[in-house]
Amino acid sequence: MRVFVTGATGYIGSAVVRELIDAGHEVLGLTHSDDGVAILKAARAEAHRGDLDDVDSLRSGVAAADGVIHLAFKHDFANFNASLAADLRAVEAMGNAIEGSGKPFVTTAHANGEASDSATIALANRGVRASVVSLAPSVHGEGDKGFVPRLIKIARGTGVSAYIGEGTNRWPAVHRLDAARLFRLALETAPAGSRLSGVSDEGVPFRDIASVIGRHLEVPVASISREEANTHFGFLGAIAALDLPRSSRETQELLDWRPVHLSLIEDLERGHYFST
Repeated sequence: MRVFVTGATGYIGSAVVRELIDAGHEVLGLTHSDDGVAILKAARAEAHRGDLDDVDSLRSGVAAADGVIHLAFKHDFANFNASLAADLRAVEAMGNAIEGSGKPFVTTAHANGEASDSATIALANRGVRASVVSLAPSVHGEGDKGFVPRLIKIARGTGVSAYIGEGTNRWPAVHRLDAARLFRLALETAPAGSRLSGVSDEGVPFRDIASVIGRHLEVPVASISREEANTHFGFLGAIAALDLPRSSRETQELLDWRPVHLSLIEDLERGHYFST
C-alpha cells in the first residue's frame, strides 16, 4: 500500500514510517523543509512538499496514496485553539479528498480535539475506512520531548523530584514503537468508525515515576500539596495531579495488537532520559 503520512519526520511519525516500510508499504511523507526531504530519503520514503496550512498539498498527497495516516499537529500551546482549528481544516480537506474511495484514513486524537475526531469518524458514513487513535499521555522512547523529559527538567531545576499528595494518581503510557505498530495495524485492518486506544501501561503511579527520576538525578523525592503543584510544576501542575487510567484491551483484541516494548519505568531505568 502507498501511504500518505503527515508528521512523517516527527517523533512518532518517523517510527511509523519505519514500521510501514519494514512491513512492505511505500510511504509518501509530508514535509515543508529540505531537511525533511533528506530525512525521508534516508528512511527510504518519498517526500511530498507542503504543510498543514497548504490544503492543496494535502489533497494531492491523499490523491497519490492508497491510505492516509495523519500525525502532524501544531504544538502551539500559546494558541492551542488555533492549533486545533488548523488540525480540523486539515482533517476536513483530506477527508473530502478521500470521500467515497473506501481507503483507510487514520488520524490522531488530541486534547480538546473532539471536532477533528468527530469529523474523522463521520467519514465512515461517506465511504472511508476512517479510525482515530488516542495515544497515552506519555509516548516514551528515544527522542521523547514530552511530559517525562519536562518532569526531569523540573526536578533538575528545583532539586526535588516531586509528586502530589500520596502520588497514587496514574499515568498511562505506551512505547513509541508499539504506537507505530498500532498505527500500521489501524491502517491495514481497523473497521470504519473505530476509536482505538494506544495504551500499554494502563496506569503508572506518579510516585513511581518521580522515584525513578529522583534516583537517577540523585535528588530528594518528596510529596507536595495540590496548592504547591502549580508553583513547582508550572503548567504541568494540573496534569500532574490527574488520575488517568486507561485500557487498550478492546483495541488489542480488535487489531491483534500486542505491546511488546519496554514499559515506561523500564525505559526510564535504561538511563537515556538522563544523558543530557
